[in-house]
Order: sequence, then C-alpha cells, then structure tokens
Amino acid sequence: MPTSQDNGMVHLSSPYPVAETLQRLDAILQTRGLAVFARIDHSGEAEKVGMKMHPTQLIIFGSPKGGTPLMVASPTLAIDLPLKALVWEDAGGKVWVSYNTAEYLKQRHNIPDELIKNIAVIGPLLQSVVQ
Repeated sequence: MPTSQDNGMVHLSSPYPVAETLQRLDAILQTRGLAVFARIDHSGEAEKVGMKMHPTQLIIFGSPKGGTPLMVASPTLAIDLPLKALVWEDAGGKVWVSYNTAEYLKQRHNIPDELIKNIAVIGPLLQSVVQ
C-alpha cells in the first residue's frame, strides 16, 4: 500500500471503482476545460498479450495555454508535461489516484515561482475526483 506522499508523488485513496474514478476524472477535466491528450490502458494492453494486471490506466491531460509558458521557461519540463494521473487498483482491490506534485516538478525542473500556479491545480483537481 502506498504512502500518501512518496518521492514527489501523492497517492489519493478513491472510494470508487477504477471505471467510476475514471468517469469522475473525465467529467472534472471536461468541466475545467482541460484536454485529455492520451489514455493509456496498461491493464488492457497486458490482457491483449495474455498477461494479467490489476486495472491500471494513465490519463495525460492539460492545457497548452497553461503548459506552454512553463516549458518555455523550463524546457526539460516537457518530459513531465502534460500532467498525468494514474488510476490503479492494488492487489487488495483498493483504488488509487497517483500524481506528481507541482512542488516536485518545480524542484525537478527549476520552474519559476510565478509560473507554478499553472500546474498547482493538479492536487485540488484530483482530490475532487476522489471525494
């Protein structure tokens, strides 16, 4: 079981099944006007090759308007943007939403203080998914 914060990553416990957690995330992203750039279904891909994996999906989302100034100021941030949310189920059937904190990304890529607000939304946004 993950700790609540681990090496720049936060793991939020979700009271909902994976599918419902993903639906809630999609609805909130749409309401906030954020684009889903990609959805990677790790467990679905594992199943295609005859392997079993607990439900695990990575959602890559954001806004070019918010992210571009960050990547202009800190070009290496492009490896971590767009923002990502990992929705996954552990071996005990517990569902989690994991993400990198804005503070971790700030430190990792030396993001200027005045731009951090562009990605600081990730914590409150994902917290609202699991409430």
